[in-house]
Amino acid sequence: MPFAARVPPRLAFVPFRASAAIADGILTRAMLRGSAWQRLLPDVYVHQDALLAPDHRLWCDAVALLLPPGAAIAGPSAAYLWGVDLLARDAAVSVLLPRAARLRPHPRLSVTRSHLPEGDLTGFAGLPVTTPLRTAFDLGRQAPRAEALVAVDALLHRRIVRLPALRAYADARRRWPGLPLLREVLALAEPLSESPMETRLRLLLLDAGLPPPTPQHDVLDARGRFVGRVDLAWPVLRVAVEYDGDHHRERAHFRQDVARLNALRAAGWIVLRFTADDVLRHRDRTVRLVTAALRERADERNLRALTDPR
Repeated sequence: MPFAARVPPRLAFVPFRASAAIADGILTRAMLRGSAWQRLLPDVYVHQDALLAPDHRLWCDAVALLLPPGAAIAGPSAAYLWGVDLLARDAAVSVLLPRAARLRPHPRLSVTRSHLPEGDLTGFAGLPVTTPLRTAFDLGRQAPRAEALVAVDALLHRRIVRLPALRAYADARRRWPGLPLLREVLALAEPLSESPMETRLRLLLLDAGLPPPTPQHDVLDARGRFVGRVDLAWPVLRVAVEYDGDHHRERAHFRQDVARLNALRAAGWIVLRFTADDVLRHRDRTVRLVTAALRERADERNLRALTDPR
């Protein structure tokens, strides 16, 4: 029966530079060729147990070992470290390099070269990362527009950055690439937006020319009692729009939704609910439904105004 490989405690869970481990006498090249160790990047290895549930943080740890001085983890990878997950599955690690720095290309790396002042660079659990402001600034300048707004909304909602501070930061960098897009994103940004799909739904309705909705509106009944909170609302018309994610399909959540929707209906509200399929694939139909509800309520208000003897 073969013996299990000895795993030095300091190398059990995190990536490491093979050359450093060999130089320190912790491992040998022969040991690294065994099945216990997996190569992630050139000269960067990890113990096989760490790959049982690999996440983006593991890859950030690995990439950070190869970064030249003055470089940083940036973009969606930095947002991930700051607590906002905008990443696609198996996304490469986003890295910001000073223009003169060198880093060997790799499929697990997404490299952007840009000016990176010392004030835009900080540390996160030992990793070099762009500051929250620089992270939001960079993501808000990257097309497509909807994804830029999703990123900025998410960072604002988690209070990782504040909108006035981000506006001031952008105003101090007027000549940077992508500023027209960022200004548009900042004009649309909404810290109360609770999910990427909620942001996309709101942007869809705004782009269709509908009046700006009130986000996260608390609905009260005729006696002033709280009925429920809706994602997007036109309170004067008592029309609400909500995005339904997968969690709404859970039995307990579904029952709560039914009771809440019945209470909203009793309070005189029209509530339209949409899924990701509605927002991403049936955009015109979604806009038509919301437009019809708003017009219906506007017509009702006009009729009441004409027939009200007061």
